[in-house]
Formats: sequence, structure tokens, C-alpha cells
Amino acid sequence: MDAGLTPAELELMRKGFADNPAYRLAQNALTQTSLDDLALDREIVVRTDRSVSHLLDDWSATNQKSSGRCWLFAGLNLLRVGAMTKMNLKKFEFSQNHVMFWDKLERANYFLEQIIDTADRDVDDRTVAHLLRDVAGDGGQWNMFVALVRKHGLVPKSVMPETQSSSATARMNDILRRVLRQGARDLRTATDVDAARQRKQAILEVVHRVLCMHLGTPPERFHWQWTDKDRAFHRDGELTPQEFAEKYVDLPLDDYVCLVHDPRESSPQGRTFTVDRLGNVVDGPRVIYLNVDVALMKTLARQTIVDGEPVWFGCDVGKMMRRDIGIWDAGLYDVGAVYDTEFDLDKADRLLFHETAMTHAMLFTGVDIEGESARRWRVENSWGDKDADQGFYTMNDSWFDEYVFEIAVRRDRLPAELQAALVEEPIVLPAWDPMGALARTH
Repeated sequence: MDAGLTPAELELMRKGFADNPAYRLAQNALTQTSLDDLALDREIVVRTDRSVSHLLDDWSATNQKSSGRCWLFAGLNLLRVGAMTKMNLKKFEFSQNHVMFWDKLERANYFLEQIIDTADRDVDDRTVAHLLRDVAGDGGQWNMFVALVRKHGLVPKSVMPETQSSSATARMNDILRRVLRQGARDLRTATDVDAARQRKQAILEVVHRVLCMHLGTPPERFHWQWTDKDRAFHRDGELTPQEFAEKYVDLPLDDYVCLVHDPRESSPQGRTFTVDRLGNVVDGPRVIYLNVDVALMKTLARQTIVDGEPVWFGCDVGKMMRRDIGIWDAGLYDVGAVYDTEFDLDKADRLLFHETAMTHAMLFTGVDIEGESARRWRVENSWGDKDADQGFYTMNDSWFDEYVFEIAVRRDRLPAELQAALVEEPIVLPAWDPMGALARTH
């Protein structure tokens, strides 16, 4: 057969389509109706109940707006549960803008150090090209979130509120990319590392200036007082962000580990791995994953919720989901029936062939347990309160198997053999591996 499409082949395709009434019916429908409306499995929608046997949330959903800060929102939403309890508040948010400011500045420094480290490679080397392509994104990982809290602390949202650019980051990020790519050019021509780092400092001063103009200047100290839900007044006086975090973060962040389900042969179960050149704070800990079976991930997530603590997780959010009604299910859309074909890539193949990746982080705040198994999961998203159940979504358990990739849990919840595996030197995946995708969300 010829490599190119021949007139005869094109005619066969045309006739095959025209002669099939089901195809013509689908054409009539899809030219007037969205695919999601047409392929939605009504039976799944009807039988998906929002109620769960174990419910933690009694607070409002947050809104990351037009930004890729899901990982920061999910992390801060986890921490605010204990802060609200300590302060006896019904409503409270840590400043997402504050941690984003420091992530942007630390990420700029991390990027420039990677450029210095790879200055002896060609600019079209795959790793260098990846670094230059993936500049000033909003995404991140659990370990990166912990590094920011440990180094820069936290402040209440009222102390460093949202700005136009924190809620819509695209234009600011565009300017940061221009500054950093131009800086990368200059660093690659430096005579030695000392000269490069001197030049790096000048670049970071520009980055800091841009961030202050767009996001505001982070406070060194601030005065904190509040009236709790029982109308009692409290005053802490002046605090640094680090002191505020120390006082109101009640979770042992350093004791948390990231578990992932990566079914590819390159990532054996029971082993740790990392993604090359993935991080944000140069002097912070590496991003480390422990690869486990998805059944164990579900067990640990379920136990954590039953014990009263939400669970941070990463997933491929856009697959098999309906935003307005707030449902995820592995079979939510019967797309194959619409197109008369079969979509049969499994989870491993979807990773290998770039059909899936971690794209979003959220919190599990409830689970419906029947016997020893979870039937569905309640999810706190950060897309505001207009969709789903005022911003809280329902995930059927089938979706967890296929599209959840990562959870953060306490180390002591792991079996002894997996705790021992955490000290092993991790397998290093390439910088462009899909397991680092959440940190590259723009």
C-alpha cells in the first residue's frame, strides 16, 4: 500500500461514512450538541449519590481562578483545617498569594541554577530544551509545597490578599519567562560559575521586582488578631510568617511521604523514584515518590479520612468528569459508542503514549465505605463554589483506579517494608517524564 492517502482510499472512507445511518445520525447530533452531552452515561449520573459515610468538610470551597496553583490551594486547604480548629473559626484561608510569591522567586533561582549546571551542553540538548520550554509555570508538587512552608512560613489571606495577577497569572508568567530566558542566554555565556552567579543575582532582582509589582510585597512581620465563631476576641500581636506557621500548622509536614501509582515497567513497585531537575527550592529536599499498588493507596487514603484527616492527592482531572454536576467515573462518557471504535489504552499505556499525566491536585474530604471497600470519594476542589455540591465533587471508586496517581500520607501509616524502602536511593526519571507533569502546569 502507498504511504500517502490515495483517491481510492478517500472514496472508500466517504462511502463508508455515507452508507452508515448510525454515523449520519451521530453527525447530525454532534453538529448541534456537545460530545459530552451526547456521550454522558445517564445511568451512572442517576446512581451516583453525593452522600458519604465519613464526611470531614464543613467549610467553604476555595477558588484558584485563572491560575495553576491547585497544588498550593490543596496544601493550604489541608493545613487550614487545623488552623480553623485552633482559632475556633468557621472560615479561614491562608494566603495563597504569599506562597505563590515565594514559589515564583525560588523557582526562578532553581531554574537559573539548572541553566548554570547545564551550560556546557548544547542549547538544543533535550534537557536544556526542556528547561527553557518549562519556565515560570504555576504547577508544583507536595514536597515543593512543604519546602515553601518550611522556609517562608504562612500568613492569613487578609495579610497578603489576592491580586489581579495572582488570580490570572498568564500575563505575569509571560513577563517572567521573558526575563528568565533572556537571563539564561546571559548565564550560558559567563566565563565561570562565580561570574554566572553574580549575573544570576541581578536577574533575580528583576524577578523580585516583577513579583512585587504584580503580587505585592510579602510581609516580614504582621499584626494578627481575630474574633472567633463564639464572638470571643483574640490577639497574637506581631508575628513573622514563620512564627505564624509554627503556631497554626498542626500537621507534622516532614513526616509525610508521597505515594504514587505508576504501573509502567520503568517504575517498579516498592521503589522510590524522582524526576530529574524537578524542584523549586535549591536547598530544599528532593521530590521523592514511592511507587505502590493503587489498592494500598486507596486503603491508606480511606484510613486517613476515617481517622479525621483530609488527604492531598494528584490526578488527571480532565478525564471522564462532568464539572457542572461534579462527577468523576471511569465510564462516565461512552465515547467509543459514539464513534464506533474502542479506546483500550490501560493506565500504563496512557502514561507511555502521553495520553495521561498528573494535571491537578485536590483534597479528599470524605469517603463512602461499605464493608471494607470505598464506593465513592468526596473531593474538595479549588474551582469555586458554583459547580458540583458548592465546590465539592463526587468521585466514584472506578475513577480512582484509572486517574489518581498520587497521595500524601504520614510515613507511619506505611507497612514496615515500605518505610524501609524510603531510605533507598531513588530511580531517576528524565526531566520530561509525565510523573513530573503536575509541577509543570501553566
